[in-house]
Amino acid sequence: MKTVLITGANKGIGFETAKQLAQLNHYVYLGSRDKENGLEAVRQLKAMGISNVETIVIDVADINSVREAMAELEAKIDSLDILINNAGIAGDQPQSLATGSVENLRRIFDTNFFGAVQTTQEFLPLLKKSGQGAIINVSSEVGSLTVHTATERNPNRAKYHAYGSSKTALNAFTVMLANELSDTRISVNSVTPGYTATDLNQFQGAKTVEEGAIPIVKLATQAQPHVTAKFFKDGGEVGW
Repeated sequence: MKTVLITGANKGIGFETAKQLAQLNHYVYLGSRDKENGLEAVRQLKAMGISNVETIVIDVADINSVREAMAELEAKIDSLDILINNAGIAGDQPQSLATGSVENLRRIFDTNFFGAVQTTQEFLPLLKKSGQGAIINVSSEVGSLTVHTATERNPNRAKYHAYGSSKTALNAFTVMLANELSDTRISVNSVTPGYTATDLNQFQGAKTVEEGAIPIVKLATQAQPHVTAKFFKDGGEVGW
């Protein structure tokens, strides 16, 4: 049984990922900014007959909260096998980088990028104690520079330029950290669930949360130290 921490796991794709991994006999810690929301998520899973779960309070944008979560988890377990940096916000619209609010951009980056970085840094000592650790950064195809520079462009992507930029930065973090950890047994990869219907996009996505969690769960269950610095989607890889 592997131990897993998923940030932003009290709802949406994070919750569904927690459910699927727990059903595969992993022990899952559901990270939640709000304790009651986390406890409610655990209650829902236990009502489904899933008992190998518990919640942990963590606000990835607050370094003190991250450190408190690390201390709490370190008191419970000897090592962490998988960290899934799932917590994220879409930010306010419009998101023009030419004229949009810099404050909005900062808020997005605080959670989507800096939040993932400082969470990873704090939990890295526990991951290094695992025989085979994995860091999975939940990204998005709107963070792919390859997608944005394609000949046929989707005008709808313009709605998420600030959000997309934070995911581009997250992808860069994935590659750079993977290189730093190349002499360890820790893999570092990005994964996109695809355009999934959650409150992040006012439930406009084409995929269900069950479908969106599939590539994340697959990456978590098939993680290997030599498969690192890659960007996955359901069915293959995404160009950086």
